[in-house]
Amino acid sequence: MSLSPTSPSLPSSRVADSVVDTLRAAGCVFAEDEARLLLSAAGTRTELAALVARRARGVPLEHVLGWAEFCGLRIAVEPGVFVPRRRTEFLARQAAASARPGSVVVDLCCGTGAVAAAVAAAVPGAEVHAADVEPAAVRCAHRNLAASGARVHEGDLYGPLPAELRGRVDVLIANAPYVPTDHIGLLPPEARDHEPLLALDGGADGLDVQRRVAAEAADWLAPGGVLLVETSEDQAPYTARAVEHGGLLPRVAESEELYATLVIGARRAC
Repeated sequence: MSLSPTSPSLPSSRVADSVVDTLRAAGCVFAEDEARLLLSAAGTRTELAALVARRARGVPLEHVLGWAEFCGLRIAVEPGVFVPRRRTEFLARQAAASARPGSVVVDLCCGTGAVAAAVAAAVPGAEVHAADVEPAAVRCAHRNLAASGARVHEGDLYGPLPAELRGRVDVLIANAPYVPTDHIGLLPPEARDHEPLLALDGGADGLDVQRRVAAEAADWLAPGGVLLVETSEDQAPYTARAVEHGGLLPRVAESEELYATLVIGARRAC
């Protein structure tokens, strides 16, 4: 990267090595990869120093950069907003595979809107809606979905959705929080210190929000529609039970590559 000519003169390799050393000392596992991204993001050494200092303090890399890569898209990520995980690409791909042009797709607990954006990009002509209760997340989702024509709603789960969607949703996506309350303290500092607790804490067993999603899903799904819920491998049987109690036919889907687990619930076609 070419630094500002007004910056102190140091060979770029020495600058890069210094950044890597700082990040490695701060505990960044992928220090070399992160250094390359930070070097690309900075226009001057002053800017670079500020970015590196924030990362070394434990601020998530995506918050430092202002974006995350997700399904080949650059997703804007603002401070205080849940960072989309790579494992969630499995949820996005499965949702896109379940949709077609003209499908109504709803992304609950949308956060940055990454999943909705990925589905909108993969399925031109789909009618995509995204909703979240966090104002910062909704603001971020608006940025990420503006070009796609998707509609973003602020409120709790189904509450803000247009009433005319009831019974018409072909693909219902829920990346609801599923970390048990007692496990929040075990999360990496990047998550527990910089992401909203509301986006992490799933209640005593991690399934509080998932149960609420599953309980009403059948009312919103079209005949033959599907609900896709991200969960953990250990929680999958309980998530599946909640989906079944909601009147849907559940199955578990897994990606070994992404260490991802979904429960997919289908509404009967008639």
